[in-house]
Amino acid sequence: MFYWLMKYVVIGPIVKAIFRPWIVGRRNIPKTGAAILASNHLSFADSIFLPLMIDRPVTFLAKSDYFTGKGIKGWATRVFFKATGQLPIDRSGGKASEASLNTGLQVLGRGDLLGIYPEGTRSPDGQLYRGRTGIARMALEARVPVVPCVMVDTDTMMPIGQRVPNVVRVGVVIGEPLDFSRFHGMEGDRYILRSITDEIMVALQRLGEQKYDDVYASTVKDRALPTRSEQVLAPID
Repeated sequence: MFYWLMKYVVIGPIVKAIFRPWIVGRRNIPKTGAAILASNHLSFADSIFLPLMIDRPVTFLAKSDYFTGKGIKGWATRVFFKATGQLPIDRSGGKASEASLNTGLQVLGRGDLLGIYPEGTRSPDGQLYRGRTGIARMALEARVPVVPCVMVDTDTMMPIGQRVPNVVRVGVVIGEPLDFSRFHGMEGDRYILRSITDEIMVALQRLGEQKYDDVYASTVKDRALPTRSEQVLAPID
């Protein structure tokens, strides 16, 4: 009830009036049954506009940091994420990754839509990067289609690190569902998982025409961070 109140009464109408978002391919979202919505990830705002522009509720797996903040800001962020149906996950790897997988499978097992960013993190520069194979494993284990979704200009509206959004018209492009039933029962084959993930990323690249770089976005971010010695030797302005 709170989700629908926020979407149709409190937040949704205001956001739509200000940013006038557009959508192409809404008919490609299954009307019933479970499916994975695989989206590129340009901005914090992606998790707002994708659910806002389709009729069915979407559950995203959000990093647990958003649910553990302190003070008024932390409380507001936690309330917002819970109200929009997002679930906290630990992205530290190992057993945490397995727990995240199980959380996603529970959402799909209920027959709901699960939103996933295959890149694993926001793009640092607007390019599309190599996908993580967890999405392929979920698709095979849950036996659900994957719907490619492309966010447009959300990085212009809300760049990384910016607190106040720019008033820019943003969009969502929904592609046709991808069927991986031919690989059912092969979720333990890492080569199959990589092949499926690459197929999803190709679909996203063709749909959004982003420049693609076959490395992980997290690797690019790590390269951009100064080393400890560079921090010490950095000039003072």
